[in-house]
Amino acid sequence: MTGGTRQEAGPQGLASALVAGGALTPDWLPSFRAVPRELFVPDRIWPGIADGTRQSPVVDRSQDPGAWRAAVYSDIPLTTQWDDGEHEGDGLGTTPSSSNSLPAMVFSMLQDLAVRPGDRVLEIGSGTGWNAGLLAHRLGGTNVVSVEYDPEVARGARDNLGRAGLDPITVEGDGRAGFGPGAPYDRIIATCSVLEIPPAWLEQTAPGGLIVAPFGTEYGGEHIVRLTVDDGGTSASGRFTRSSAFMRMRQQRTDRPLVEAYLRGKPWPADGEKSTTTLSPRDTGGWLDQFVIGLGVPGTFWRAERYDDGSYTLWLYSRDTLSWATADHEPDRSEYEVVQSGPRSLWEEVTAVYRWWSSQGNPGHERFGLTVTPEGHTAWLDSPGNPVPLRR
Repeated sequence: MTGGTRQEAGPQGLASALVAGGALTPDWLPSFRAVPRELFVPDRIWPGIADGTRQSPVVDRSQDPGAWRAAVYSDIPLTTQWDDGEHEGDGLGTTPSSSNSLPAMVFSMLQDLAVRPGDRVLEIGSGTGWNAGLLAHRLGGTNVVSVEYDPEVARGARDNLGRAGLDPITVEGDGRAGFGPGAPYDRIIATCSVLEIPPAWLEQTAPGGLIVAPFGTEYGGEHIVRLTVDDGGTSASGRFTRSSAFMRMRQQRTDRPLVEAYLRGKPWPADGEKSTTTLSPRDTGGWLDQFVIGLGVPGTFWRAERYDDGSYTLWLYSRDTLSWATADHEPDRSEYEVVQSGPRSLWEEVTAVYRWWSSQGNPGHERFGLTVTPEGHTAWLDSPGNPVPLRR
């Protein structure tokens, strides 16, 4: 707001902001009004920021109802559980594990889903139940199935939906398996990010149906993919629609061993081979940069070791612990020291994919797509016939 005037937080203010931003379209406005977000938010929340990567201190409705309401009707994500329910107290936990998602993302993904009257929808990840409630209002409860892995989260979602007078089919289970008894579905939507599209989702989607899911790479970065399933139900293909930052599906989280597993008791640089590079490690750190690199360099992740003078060491690791690399970023330099070890030259792989991307004009996410078949996943640029080059 400007001019010192501030409106009371409420659904109309949030609706206006979402409509102005293009996320909330007229066909979803009745459901937004009929399914208030506040019915799907617990009393204790940790408000986030729009990109979903940081959280503020706890807000307790009983202590500060005004702050709670302001958070609920702001376009921000709200963390509702930490560390798979093991966290206690008011402080921040280690890893957010359930939330009420960013409203702009909720309605943007519902746009991507393009539901039609009578469509049957499978949702993976009930969370607080708000997304399932919106779908149930639009399509009818019997046409919506929502699967949640965490029993405590599932109970909360069912309670919230009941309080709102909505009755989608709610299931506790492993979202990777979908829910066969309700198949086939015209649409599947995931509210957790995945490294791989589970085969069951394709099998349970009707021919020509859509799958909308946050798709991340192990290296980093994540975007929403919108896949159309083929007539045989064995493959799907489609483009990425927008950037996202969702919590990873629990069964697809990957182990990230510490550096000791790579150096094997030897001090750095251990048996690594030294070289130099003109590619600044900093240039590879953006959200889209990481995403593109991750598409072409599978089974790899990174950490940064930062120093007081603004320099840092970028560590690259292969998931199998056989290969590692370091690249030292120092301000005001144009050449950087690299050390690599193992059967894979990880920095060279990262550099090759980054240079390929640069040679294409650094295209945005909207030019990338994904094809899923029984043989695996293939990322592509502009068309399935132009796959992202793999380095591994």
